[in-house]
Amino acid sequence: MLMPTARPLADLENANEFVARHIGISEADERLMLSVIGEASRRALIDGIVPRSIARAQPMDLPPAVTEAAALAELKAVASQNQVLRSFIGQGYYDTHTPGVILRNILENPAWYTAYTPYQAEISQGRMEALVNFQTMVTDLTGMDIANASMLDEATAAAEAMTLAKRSVKAKGNTFIVSGDCHPQTIEVIQTRATPLGLTVKVVRSTEEWLAAIAGDDYFAAINQYPGSSGWLADWQASADQIHAKGAALILA
Repeated sequence: MLMPTARPLADLENANEFVARHIGISEADERLMLSVIGEASRRALIDGIVPRSIARAQPMDLPPAVTEAAALAELKAVASQNQVLRSFIGQGYYDTHTPGVILRNILENPAWYTAYTPYQAEISQGRMEALVNFQTMVTDLTGMDIANASMLDEATAAAEAMTLAKRSVKAKGNTFIVSGDCHPQTIEVIQTRATPLGLTVKVVRSTEEWLAAIAGDDYFAAINQYPGSSGWLADWQASADQIHAKGAALILA
């Protein structure tokens, strides 16, 4: 009678499959790809591309591959050491509650996930579709001709809006008026983006300065924030009419 060999359950899981599923190709695929480009091996391909002066002579000292379950367990152990603190920064960085129906049908919906890149785990094309739907909704609700999205943050979006306004409006001025009640990070990103483009950023710190600035003729657009960084709410219709009459654009962050 043959006695079964005692083996740990983990041996039944193939660690190589984890690598292949995410970043690897099969040997058959590799041979086909190499034959198409006329190379004998992957090593020969790399040697022909990477200059010897910068090529690494020895393999990297990496630990052996582990199973997917083991990798997840290690990542969770490392993540559990994080100390989660409460943020009081405000100014555009707020914690939010996401309703369960949105989590299930959008953020956690497998139909929105696609094989995009092995190093960037995101819903990629599903995310793009969600942003298009968001932009369409914003234009429907506000009546605006354009609603941008897919920016990294509000500050980046504001800087992009500035460059878009410069390219598209009739006003010939070179000054971009910025309300001082925009978030500080928004103002700084706008200034950083404007400098290499040769644009002048004029930051106004009061209502009087704002009204005086938009009464001039040397600007192509102005930006304000609603609500402001201070929490102030205002009706911008009169300012919008005055700015548009000069062929310039009003941007609201």
